Amino acid sequence: MPYIPLTMQRPNLAELPDAPLPAGYGMRTFRRGDETAWARIEWAAGEFKTEEEALQHFRKEFGEHLAGMEERCLFITDEHGDPIGTTTAWYGEFQGAVIGRIHWVAVVPEHQGKKLSKPLLSQALRTMARFHEQAYLTTQTTSYKAVGMYLNYGFIPVFENEKCEEGWRMIGQLLNRTIDTGRAT
Repeated sequence: MPYIPLTMQRPNLAELPDAPLPAGYGMRTFRRGDETAWARIEWAAGEFKTEEEALQHFRKEFGEHLAGMEERCLFITDEHGDPIGTTTAWYGEFQGAVIGRIHWVAVVPEHQGKKLSKPLLSQALRTMARFHEQAYLTTQTTSYKAVGMYLNYGFIPVFENEKCEEGWRMIGQLLNRTIDTGRAT
């Protein structure tokens, strides 16, 4: 499958879906020292080639923003209290304004498929609503299952160029659903 970057936007953070965690799991925010847990999760989920590369990326992107991470970064924990999933209710520039950004969503492979992504996204959006009125995220065609969840959570496609239009056509076919281009035909 071709890898095509995609962007999605949630125009408002009202009427947020709720999804309870399955039994045996918990959720908490980032604590100082969790940098290695974040790196381990992101590496295990395939976002980085090595755990050390993930840790270096964390330090570069978030190292000077640990107080913000304590408010905005979430972890799902297993029955032992160990972090096994994460996302960040961060922020970024989107179409000329700073708005909320769902950033670095990951669950370690051995806990994928256990209905953890929806509770993680639900809580991230609730956290984000404390700071922002709308949100965006970046993803890709290879994450089409996650894209389906984002669509169900009120995110809409952003059509930035012809390549992403091709990507959205692929997503529509893969998910067997109509993707509204917002354009007259």
